[in-house]
Amino acid sequence: MEILLEDAFVLFGIFTTFIFFLKVAQCLRYLVLTKWFGVPSSFFNSLGEWAVITGSTDGIGKAYAFEFAKRGFNIVLISRTKDKLIKVADEIEHATGRKVKAVQANFTKRDIYEHIEENLKGLEIGVLVNNVGMLQIPNPCRFLEMTDVDKTIDDMIAVNMVSVAKMTRLALPKMKQRRKGLILNISSGVASSPTPLYCLYSSSKIFVERFSRGCQAEYGSKGIIIQCLMPYGIASKLSGLEPGVVTRSAEDYVRSSLDGVLLGDRCHGCLNHEILAFILRKIPHWIIHADKFLNKFMDHVMNTRGRQNNHPH
Repeated sequence: MEILLEDAFVLFGIFTTFIFFLKVAQCLRYLVLTKWFGVPSSFFNSLGEWAVITGSTDGIGKAYAFEFAKRGFNIVLISRTKDKLIKVADEIEHATGRKVKAVQANFTKRDIYEHIEENLKGLEIGVLVNNVGMLQIPNPCRFLEMTDVDKTIDDMIAVNMVSVAKMTRLALPKMKQRRKGLILNISSGVASSPTPLYCLYSSSKIFVERFSRGCQAEYGSKGIIIQCLMPYGIASKLSGLEPGVVTRSAEDYVRSSLDGVLLGDRCHGCLNHEILAFILRKIPHWIIHADKFLNKFMDHVMNTRGRQNNHPH
């Protein structure tokens, strides 16, 4: 019996050491492929003339639009608010000199894709960023406490799920024909595990992750990269967060994520979020799913936002 226990402890030690070195190797791989070598500019230049970004007038979407314009792409902005589209288009054109095409579309509607397809005709699309997304109100909250539950369910499925599949269907055929292209699908870190208080949102983002990885398996051999990005805290109007150690500005996150497009079919987009994901996976669900923890978390979010709203800008 003692020999069996000793062998078991030895095997456990070997297994633990192996996991540790595996995580170190993953971090080293991340650094090698991003910070130390990165993605050559010729990679992006070879993809095509136009980058299409949905939800592109704020936050990550706007940051991707600016960054791809700086890297030599003409930009198609797709969002629902005409005034914001015109404003962002003018900003990008003046800052980068690139062509910008603005397409107004409300992704809560299902009849918009013929209009979008018409506006994309004749464009050599090298990049598609499926970024448009929505959170429930109030945020965070329990499922039945969402404002207008039935409408929120329909709208969130349309925006967070249907848009990804439909926009991919529009861009992918020509990419396949040219045997080149990059599709970035923006999921969320909360899709990594069951996430109470965001259960509908996180579930919709799981679709993005599974759809992306399945499409990459189907079309990766055709010269196309389809990657799911799963960020945690990003400072934006949607999240209501401010930049910090873990929370990245949209601009910083976008630059970091583009350094990691060769990392595989799924990535958290920056080293901070990769480390955070590893830590969160180690916390037992019975702790973070307990009512007491959830209530304290909601109070913390409300207090934080209250301070931000009272802070002069």
